[in-house]
Amino acid sequence: MKLLHISDLHIGKRVNEFSMIEDQKYILRQILAIADDQRADAVMIAGDIYDKPVPSAEAVQVFDWFLTELADRGKQVYAVSGNHDSAERIAFGAQLMSGRGVFVSPVYRGDTVMYTMQDSYGELCLYLLPFIRPAVVRHALEGAPEMEGKALPESYQDAVALAVERMNVDCSKRNILIAHQFVTGAGRCDSEEVSVGGLDNVDADVFDAFDYVALGHIHSPQFLKRETVRYCGTPLKYSFSEAEQEKSVTVVEFREKGNIEISTVPLVPLHDMRKIRGTYLEVTARSFYAHADAEEINHQRGTVGAQRISDSFQKNADTEDYIQITLTDEEDIPDGLQKLRIIYPNLMRLEYDNSRTRQSRFIERAEEIEQKTELELFAEFYELQNNQPMSDEQAAFAAQLIEKCKELSGDCR
Repeated sequence: MKLLHISDLHIGKRVNEFSMIEDQKYILRQILAIADDQRADAVMIAGDIYDKPVPSAEAVQVFDWFLTELADRGKQVYAVSGNHDSAERIAFGAQLMSGRGVFVSPVYRGDTVMYTMQDSYGELCLYLLPFIRPAVVRHALEGAPEMEGKALPESYQDAVALAVERMNVDCSKRNILIAHQFVTGAGRCDSEEVSVGGLDNVDADVFDAFDYVALGHIHSPQFLKRETVRYCGTPLKYSFSEAEQEKSVTVVEFREKGNIEISTVPLVPLHDMRKIRGTYLEVTARSFYAHADAEEINHQRGTVGAQRISDSFQKNADTEDYIQITLTDEEDIPDGLQKLRIIYPNLMRLEYDNSRTRQSRFIERAEEIEQKTELELFAEFYELQNNQPMSDEQAAFAAQLIEKCKELSGDCR
């Protein structure tokens, strides 16, 4: 049995005000081709299907097309909602879609849906756990007879542990969990939504009953504790902190229990995301970006030495990438952004690194502020007002209060 593991599609996302929808269509076509080439039996989608709880009509159409293409190919689909999704909207039409082999997680009501696949080695059990917060689990289980005398979960760790415990997993069978949570120790990227104070952490030990855990939420491909507790990462780069990453699809082949083979198939984007650094004259010199084009294309093709590359391919492969340029000129270039976009039309961000910017420690750019957590911003405000930092006790209280506010705002959506 061979399954593809993907996550964090974020369909409809905008990066630095650039719509990613065409890039997403392009990469989804690649995933379809990989599903065909690998002869995959199913595709697991581990959350954050959309970038917003209320996605645009175009984003919904793209995902509808993707699911239809998979169903037409006879590929089963197992999908869960993530923290960016509306669990109710993802679950809409679930019973109808199941008739085409598309299975999505329902809203969490205290029990986790489980589906089975069959091969020569027996049953393969797939548990679909949508993104859950402690408040969701408390609401689902409050007043339940089996919880009488037991404490309801207050932390993400306790909430996920309780949800897994209630699955009653048969460890004699091959078991897969598809989930969207932050596992302790995972490396983050700038494009991820960060919970205050790290309160969303879940220990990998919670998943010991499962042979493979298909995780979503973290944008960098990695595994935790064991190779079979795995984040596949996003299919596209959504921040410049991911510029050096190679995105891929994770292929998981299940044989008899305990025998799992994991491999990856690289994805090549319509537009890569890269960083460029130099003076204005350097980055605008044709010798600079023409050389960069050839070098990058040769790298992507896995070739050694020079190749003859057409100008059109050269331009599409490099100068039309999503670019962050850091200029080292001591003086700002008038209308620098617009001038540079003549060569680099998809220039997303222009920065300067010189003696002036290095000395300007008190001026924080908007993007730096946006990358800070609510707790960090509140701590800075507290210190500004009181001329002293918060104590550990005050920080813990503030973190819990902010998290509860986020949970309440999530319920109101």
